[in-house]
Amino acid sequence: MTAHSFPRKLWEHSHPESTSMGRFHRAWEQELGRSMPTFHDLYHHSITHRAAFWDFCWRYFNILHQGTYTSVVDESARIDTIPHWFQGIQLNYAENILFSGYGSVASTVGKEDDKVAVTEVREGGHKEASHITWGKLRRRTGRLVQAMKAHGVRKGDRIAACASNSLDTLLVFLATTALGGIFSSSSTDMGVKGILDRLRQIKPRWLFMDDQAFYNGKALDLRPKMREIVEGMQGIPEFSGIVAQPRFVSHPADVSSLARTLPLAVWEGLAIGDTLVFEQVEFRDPFLIVYSSGTTGQPKCIMHSVGGVLLNAYKELVLHHEMDAESVGLQYTTTGWIMYISMINTLLFGGRTILYDGSPFLPEVATLIRLVEQERVTHLGISPRYLLELQRAQVRPRDIADISSLKLVTSTGMVLPEALFEWFYDSGFPRPVRLNNISGGTDIAGCFGVSNPLLPVYAGGCAGMSLGVAVEVYDSTIEGENVAGVPVPLGTAGDLVATKAFPNVPIGFWGPDGAERFHNAYFNRFKGVWTHGDFVSIHPGTRQLLFHGRADGVLNPSGVRFGSAEIYQVIEDEFAAEVVDSICVGQRRPSDPDERVILFLLLKPGVECTQDLVQRIKAAIRQKLSPRHVPAFIFPTPEIPTTVNGKKVELPVKQIVSGKVIKPSGTLLNPQSLDYYYRFAKDDALEGGKRGSKL
Repeated sequence: MTAHSFPRKLWEHSHPESTSMGRFHRAWEQELGRSMPTFHDLYHHSITHRAAFWDFCWRYFNILHQGTYTSVVDESARIDTIPHWFQGIQLNYAENILFSGYGSVASTVGKEDDKVAVTEVREGGHKEASHITWGKLRRRTGRLVQAMKAHGVRKGDRIAACASNSLDTLLVFLATTALGGIFSSSSTDMGVKGILDRLRQIKPRWLFMDDQAFYNGKALDLRPKMREIVEGMQGIPEFSGIVAQPRFVSHPADVSSLARTLPLAVWEGLAIGDTLVFEQVEFRDPFLIVYSSGTTGQPKCIMHSVGGVLLNAYKELVLHHEMDAESVGLQYTTTGWIMYISMINTLLFGGRTILYDGSPFLPEVATLIRLVEQERVTHLGISPRYLLELQRAQVRPRDIADISSLKLVTSTGMVLPEALFEWFYDSGFPRPVRLNNISGGTDIAGCFGVSNPLLPVYAGGCAGMSLGVAVEVYDSTIEGENVAGVPVPLGTAGDLVATKAFPNVPIGFWGPDGAERFHNAYFNRFKGVWTHGDFVSIHPGTRQLLFHGRADGVLNPSGVRFGSAEIYQVIEDEFAAEVVDSICVGQRRPSDPDERVILFLLLKPGVECTQDLVQRIKAAIRQKLSPRHVPAFIFPTPEIPTTVNGKKVELPVKQIVSGKVIKPSGTLLNPQSLDYYYRFAKDDALEGGKRGSKL
């Protein structure tokens, strides 16, 4: 879809005024004494009257807190000054999860002791799913809180986890935030270097780590990794050691020979009782450290505030996602992705969250769909790649399982092609289900683009903006740093920026040089606004937010700028029978007068990168897009570099083929895959890409 063609409408709510967004809309109209006929009117008022909007949200959601605020925010303060919100308020994240409920302060709405709060499911173990009630969750959290206190954990201490998506990891998050600590997590499949790149920056008091990992039908002993981490943390006085969580309670690994490592049962043995304690912290205090992908360098340690993430979670999940006490959420995620926190936030409203650990495709491609049916899931969170695998396997969820409970499917992590939007409704899922394509992410622990029940779902992009977040598109052709940004007309692609402050803007980067690194990361491009790094446009008819790829991966041959996502969509639409995946980057070496586009193909077994395939791909791109989109070279590749969260990374490949030598980050799942691309910085290696070539 081009920015100006009108997309196909795929979904529309039959009674939008009956939704939580509809009720909120009417309530705010009544307070203001004015009419806002459409969602776009509502959104415009939320960004032009930000203090009034967020004040109304605070009162509407009744978040559990102490104290009062005299002002919401200084609306004249630029976003790059990171203004304070709701000064005077104190609150606790874990307390809001374990006790409060939307609509009633200090209540346990939907959180009765005998009601199930968490369901834990491991790969291939649907029938062995374990259910944890609210009462048990509170008692287990209380015991871990008391153990942490006995081990000297205090407000502001960092507690890290390198663990699976399990109950044990959830308890570490709850206990840490209950004591006013700062939680940070990584997945167990991350390399030791990647883990240490994080830990050595934030200097945690304790690392909670699984003793084993299980994925794709295979168990992995993590004790060698534990030993390396302890050695790598030498010289950091804040670090007390590792708490080994038993991945399999029936046969925990013996960690007695490991230095500074204690089994969870022994470590927790110092706890006296299970009394819950909630340390009240300021709205702005940090409670969570997450990380940039760091694909070409050390990851940035992004600090998020308690109040900012909590208030935004209520706004997004209640209004945009339609969550309540009856919701059952299944978000496929590792603990190293921001969606892990989104998954936990299902508990804020008294709903149930499902902790799934393992491959989503074992014992069958439809594993998660079977789980939706079994657990009567209402909200499913996946990625475009997951939908593509269902499509390729010819699995139609609505035909193989009773998924009538499902209300919302959220997709994020990469650009969702139009073809998958259409497959979702034409073949894949029940038509009443809303496909909620979202984008924002780790940096803001929330969304810039998201859907909502007041707007239709059209093929492509995000249905609209997130309330209270002022999004614009700036001209990306303007060169320089700290320059005045210029908005582009609707339908024109450019840089995604946020022009005004909102509560979940991170409070900075952790570390002695954090303030400077933070400013350089988000505020150094355009003066006084947040530059997110996405190449986007806003549809002039539907006001969809359309994503064309990362701004640092924008392709610019002969001055024609377009996103790699446009190329990927053609490959996925037209060549799925031959191509597993692809990565498209621009090449401009110091000696090159212009940039040229190189497309790398991960081919299916038995498929060769012949001249015929190359010509067919070029012809399809020329027809679907334009002659200027056609890659100069097309090569096969044995592997595509991805992060541990499954995102393919273009920037290091772009830098390598442009003649740079880079140091891979520990966030890459397969850093050795980059070695293959160095050959393409040389002229003699490029010739085969014009006519087809072999590995």
